[in-house]
Amino acid sequence: MCEALSILKFEVNVYFAISFFFHIYFYQELIEVFSMFTPLVKRFKNLVTRSDMSIRERMKSCDMVKYSWQENNNIELCTPEELKLTVYDIIRTIKDPEKPFTLEDLNVVYEDGVEVSRGLNGDQSVYLITVEFKPTVSHCNLATLIGLCIKVKLKQNLLIRHKLKIHVKEGSHITGDAVNKQINDKERVAAAMENNSLKEMVDKCIQDIDN
Repeated sequence: MCEALSILKFEVNVYFAISFFFHIYFYQELIEVFSMFTPLVKRFKNLVTRSDMSIRERMKSCDMVKYSWQENNNIELCTPEELKLTVYDIIRTIKDPEKPFTLEDLNVVYEDGVEVSRGLNGDQSVYLITVEFKPTVSHCNLATLIGLCIKVKLKQNLLIRHKLKIHVKEGSHITGDAVNKQINDKERVAAAMENNSLKEMVDKCIQDIDN
C-alpha cells in the first residue's frame, strides 16, 4: 500500500512539474509575441497624443508609417507635408558617388526640391512625389547615377502607394532632359539594376550612415 502511494505521489509530482514548465514556456512565448508589438503601440500612442510635437518629430516617432507596415492601413496619418519631410529624410543621407559627403552636404538635394501631392487620378490613397536635385557641376557625368540612387532608395523605403518623378533642376545640367528621361524610365532603371557593378555602387551610396 505504501509503495502504491509513493508511486502515485511521484506521478502527481511529475505531472505538476511538467505542467509548471509547460506554463512557464507558454508564458515566455506569449511575452515574446507581445514584446514585438509593444514598441509600435507606444510610438503610435505618442504620435496621436502629443500635439506639441513638430511634424518632423512626429514622423521620426512614427517610423512604422514609413517603413513597417506593408499593409498600409495607417496611411491616413500621413499628410503631404509629413510625407515631404519623410522623403527628404530618406534621400538626404545618400552618399555622393565620388566625394566623402552626403547629397545634403553638397546641396545636391534640398527640402524645397521635394513636392508631394495627394489624390493622384482622384484616388486619395495615392501620392505624387516629385524630387528635384542639382548636380554639383553642369557637366557632371554622375547625374544619372545620383538620380538612380534617389529613385531606388525611395522605392525601397516608401511602402505607400505613390508615383515618383525625379528630375534635375532646370538649367543645372547640360544634358538634363536626357538624364530625366533615363531615371524615370522603368525599363531602363530595371535594366541598370541588373548590372552587378552598378547595383553594388548604388547599394553603397544608399546605405544608411549608421550601418
